[in-house]
Amino acid sequence: QVQLVESGGGLVQPGGSLRLSCAASGNIFTINAMGWYRQAPGKERELVADITSGGSTNYVDSVKGRFTISRDNAKNTVYLQMNSLKPEDTAVYYCHAKSWGHSDYWGQGTQVTVSS
Repeated sequence: QVQLVESGGGLVQPGGSLRLSCAASGNIFTINAMGWYRQAPGKERELVADITSGGSTNYVDSVKGRFTISRDNAKNTVYLQMNSLKPEDTAVYYCHAKSWGHSDYWGQGTQVTVSS
């Protein structure tokens, strides 16, 4: 089993920045990719960005150039640096990990609200 704990959400004005962190514990050696999903009210959960154990990254088009995902394997932590935030980025952000055996693990979610 893998446990994921997120931190770093909050309220920010449009154009502002936030950094989300997700610390993994447990059977971490089974983890391949890690990433962030988000779910806004009334919408489906969507992939925001992910990063493989080798460092390859993938972003949804709406955040390219504004968000950066990174991973510190020594700390078993993945980060999402979010710049130039927009009201449409408002959502609950979930940390996700996928094991080499294709099992999925989720964090509890952290609220990000972009509003003036």
